[in-house]
Amino acid sequence: MVSVGATIHDPLILGDKTPSVVTKDICSSLDRGPALSWWVAITISSTMLLLGLVAVGYQVATGIGTWGLNNTVGWAFDITNFVFWVGIGHAGTLISAVLFLFRQKWRTSVNRAAEAMTIFAVICAGIFPLIHMGRPWLAHWMAPYPNTRGPLWINFRSPLVWDFFAISTYFTISFVFWYVGMIPDMATLRDRLKAGWRRSVAGFLSLGWNGSFRTWLHYETVYLLLAGLATPLVPSVHTIVSWDFATSVIPGWHTTILPPYFVAGAIFSGMSMVLSLMLIARKTMHLEDYITVKHVGAMCKILIATGGMVAMAYLTEFVTALYSNSEYEQFAFMNRALGPLCWSYWIMVGCNILSPQILWFKAARSNMLVVFVVTIFINIGMWFERFVIIVTSLHRDYLPSNWTGYAPTWIEIATLVGSFGLFLTLFLMFCRFIPVIAIAEVKGVLSHGRK
Repeated sequence: MVSVGATIHDPLILGDKTPSVVTKDICSSLDRGPALSWWVAITISSTMLLLGLVAVGYQVATGIGTWGLNNTVGWAFDITNFVFWVGIGHAGTLISAVLFLFRQKWRTSVNRAAEAMTIFAVICAGIFPLIHMGRPWLAHWMAPYPNTRGPLWINFRSPLVWDFFAISTYFTISFVFWYVGMIPDMATLRDRLKAGWRRSVAGFLSLGWNGSFRTWLHYETVYLLLAGLATPLVPSVHTIVSWDFATSVIPGWHTTILPPYFVAGAIFSGMSMVLSLMLIARKTMHLEDYITVKHVGAMCKILIATGGMVAMAYLTEFVTALYSNSEYEQFAFMNRALGPLCWSYWIMVGCNILSPQILWFKAARSNMLVVFVVTIFINIGMWFERFVIIVTSLHRDYLPSNWTGYAPTWIEIATLVGSFGLFLTLFLMFCRFIPVIAIAEVKGVLSHGRK
């Protein structure tokens, strides 16, 4: 029997914080100068970004013949990286929009960083279709704007065009949703900062926020509408990406399981990346009272659920190929598991199926180091999943005379490294100038679980 006044739920925010203390704690890292660790991290990420810019500049000037592609393996690192980064961006929309509609209060401590991660991941993803065009300076042709080309239009049946519209729509809605959620916090920064360029920028971005009841009412209405618009993007965007494969006639690709399989894998990989970054921010920015074991445990449970869906999809593919009585389908999946590139398949299985099983234990979910290591393994495994789907399905096709291998060139590897450099540089700049945690939303859950 629960006595009157007893705590039914564990508090979401530790330390009996008051609203003023929340503002001070979260803004303190913005008030003081960046730490040495931040400078070291930004130097490393900027160097990675510079390497990627050199590689991209060289391949644009020379042509995509700088990649290790051949007549058989027509897609490889480029599409692998594209699908990987689009998947990383899905956790932000899930945490922000979907969990908001389901009134999950624990999201308030991690939604801001997850939303930012979505924006940066989509930017990284958008690079690869542009490069894949071969002539990125003509990318504007894909936009349906009035032009003088007469009846000459792009091929709207091309998967490249589908990717363009999927990415542009996803980026637009996610960016607006992220920005609207930051308006109250921009006003908080405006009122705290001394006169200068930072105060002017914060004042401009706060859109004249005055904190009145009328302002809050309009804000919450708009935020709810944007959450409703953003929620369908979670299944739709990665479903469109899966159609890049499902509409082909390549064994292992033309299957109806790919859309839900890709969506579950996107949430799986995106959530693991959110955890990886938030665990680092939690330690380096001393946010243990705001990103608690309860928050980490809730995200780990989502990893267990989506990881189980991904494992089920792996098994379903083999079972479907077995009862299809198609020798081509059966060969495609046996080649993944036992062929020349089987090492990538078993890395995928080990990282995505085996490593998350430790999260079933509460002691493991409560150990931040264990969770961090598991999320790193998942990130690696999900990149290899896309590699397995693309390369191992192509390198041995219908004709044995076409069978060949694939090895990435240094240009492809440098481009991959550069995409991580871009992502980390943007995230570090975000941590430096914008509150990592949504101040206004956290203040709304301070009383949750208190006596």
